[in-house]
Amino acid sequence: MTNVDLNNKTIFITGVSGFIGSNLAMKLFNTLEGIKIIGIDNMNDYYDVKLKESRLEALERDPNFLFIQGNIADKETIDTIFNTYKPHIVVNLAAQAGVRYSITNPEAYIESNLIGFFNILEAVRHSYDAGNTPVEHLVYASSSSVYGSNKKVPYSTEDKVDNPVSLYAATKKSNELMAHAYSKLYDIPTTGLRFFTVYGPAGRPDMAYFGFTNKLVAGQKIQIFNYGDMYRDFTYIDDIVKGIALVLQKSPELTEDNVKYKIYNIGNNQPESLMYFVETLETCLMEEGIIDKVAEKELLPMQQGDVYQTFADVDDLTRDFGFKPSTSLEEGLRKFAKWYREYYMG
Repeated sequence: MTNVDLNNKTIFITGVSGFIGSNLAMKLFNTLEGIKIIGIDNMNDYYDVKLKESRLEALERDPNFLFIQGNIADKETIDTIFNTYKPHIVVNLAAQAGVRYSITNPEAYIESNLIGFFNILEAVRHSYDAGNTPVEHLVYASSSSVYGSNKKVPYSTEDKVDNPVSLYAATKKSNELMAHAYSKLYDIPTTGLRFFTVYGPAGRPDMAYFGFTNKLVAGQKIQIFNYGDMYRDFTYIDDIVKGIALVLQKSPELTEDNVKYKIYNIGNNQPESLMYFVETLETCLMEEGIIDKVAEKELLPMQQGDVYQTFADVDDLTRDFGFKPSTSLEEGLRKFAKWYREYYMG
């Protein structure tokens, strides 16, 4: 692997007001010297924009942060950013997220996840033209969703992943294929990261733990799919951003087929049952005085696009970076509950 010195560099982060993007930017500012971060986000209303604005407010306290409201699917916007700010490192985290939403709003996924990523790849490619500042490393978000209904566990990056069960998953697998092609054609070092069920304070309200909490607070019953017989490799946000920060600092060497391309899983390597997850969440919320009783549960069949379990094999990540996510579900949900009480209840 090739070491990439991030100090005193310009880093371009797409989806910067998002859950992962904002936390990554904050971590980089706290651990690196002399960096400038250019961030872009379209600030859409897929979930509460106020949450995105509060994340941005924290970032904008640093004078070396510049925010641009725009859409990565707009080629002119992306080209202008690259021509003006000449980023050394690019982190593509902008995407239309959500498995279930992709069934009802497929156009949003094609625009952001395919056209948007294509624009990023093209801009990185042209950074290698004469007179430009070449991008040293492109890191982009993939997803555990690419494993589809794979029966073999834990999920390894060596597994064949040609059976997506949602359009969202298909677009993420497409990102990996597109990155491989650009790495091969233009000698661009690219690393894709398959994230596993990311959660934590100030997370995405469309995620199960956040939605469950809102319903618990409102005294409503919560819906649990596949009758509770589901497992997820819940990964705490601090572990995710630590993993990204480490990966940014080492770009892939040429593989056997002569391409600077790598994929890693970032997951907790410890699937938890959905029922245990709900019980732990309820306990943490009661400890913080947010709720005073458990919720009524409605057990339902598996939803279209869902999978039975996710389970990350992180041996590659541990071998190459000496790092493995380790935050327990109890610790992570306790921190989420504390944040929820402070943010929503003062």
